[in-house]
Amino acid sequence: MNKEKFQNKYRTSSIRAQWWDYGWNGAYFITICTQDRKHYFGEIQNNKMILSEVGIIADLLWHQIPTHHKNVELGDFVVMPNHIHGILIIDKQSINIDNINIVETGHALSPLSQGQNPGSHRFQNIGKNTISSIVGSYKSAVTKHANRLGYPHQWQKLFYDNIIRSNNDYQRISDYIVSNPENWTKDKFKTENKSK
Repeated sequence: MNKEKFQNKYRTSSIRAQWWDYGWNGAYFITICTQDRKHYFGEIQNNKMILSEVGIIADLLWHQIPTHHKNVELGDFVVMPNHIHGILIIDKQSINIDNINIVETGHALSPLSQGQNPGSHRFQNIGKNTISSIVGSYKSAVTKHANRLGYPHQWQKLFYDNIIRSNNDYQRISDYIVSNPENWTKDKFKTENKSK
């Protein structure tokens, strides 16, 4: 991760692709880890994920995302001991103006038509259906409910995303998500169960 200076202080630059607007239609592979990779969500036993109370909250609230965000569908999803993997699909409906089909992006002016970098305008549409706003809302809801019920839980600050670009990639990622519990021993996010 690159560090840039802003107002004479180092800050982490965005890990999002600067050439892509994360509110555009598409399928996105999302991974969100817990802080310090602690096992807040449960344990793998006999190649199956056994959810803790916080794991149940994380699972339930992921499945409620389409209720709270318009034009969002869910692909495969799994809760692991210290992270979640899921596919979010943004599918905004096209609108027809003068027989020209365009996708409504929520932008006053299309950044591409202005020759600008979509990533540089990412935070002008807070509250819109962007991957950052959806994931941020989800993380916040899980933390809020876990705290309210007295369960320890913290997310890592950032999250990982991949823009899924083909049907083959989608199928490969779906298979990875579904088989993640049985492949826990070789998972790159695997850590020993740290004390909570």
